[in-house]
Amino acid sequence: MKHHPIMQRQAQEIFEEHSSYVYGVALMITKSPAMADDVTQETFLRAFAKFHLYDSSRPIRPWLYRIAINITRSMHRKLRWQSLFGQVPERDSGDSLELIILAYERHRELWEAVSSLSKKQREVITLHYYAELPLRETVETLDISLGTCKSRLNAALVKLRNNRHFGSKPLPVREGRQ
Repeated sequence: MKHHPIMQRQAQEIFEEHSSYVYGVALMITKSPAMADDVTQETFLRAFAKFHLYDSSRPIRPWLYRIAINITRSMHRKLRWQSLFGQVPERDSGDSLELIILAYERHRELWEAVSSLSKKQREVITLHYYAELPLRETVETLDISLGTCKSRLNAALVKLRNNRHFGSKPLPVREGRQ
């Protein structure tokens, strides 16, 4: 278990290799390209600032996902807090309509189905299927028990299978990924 500060070149390599994955997870959870950008930026800022705490004997991607999930949860809490006091959160007009339309066309059916899930179910589905984390890494990333993870995953899959079919094929099942 080695703990060491991050060097600039190493930070750049980590960002280039993992930023698109972190963005994808953030987008699936937040459902907002602008918010996903913010989460991605903040994830890497925090990861690099706290890199000395990273256990280099373990994979880095689950650690980055954990940071992204925590940031997403924090942002949602902040937005709820602001809405309680009648403040309207600022809307980022920098969202590219073209990017939104392309993303919508490319993943419309899956997006609609996953978006219909609760936030907790979206987190588990996104990490396990989209980010392809094994269950044990999903559990560590979300800081939940294996039983809770399996329960959320099962409930999400049941809901997706009952409500959405993609073409004539039901949703795929990934059995045995522990």
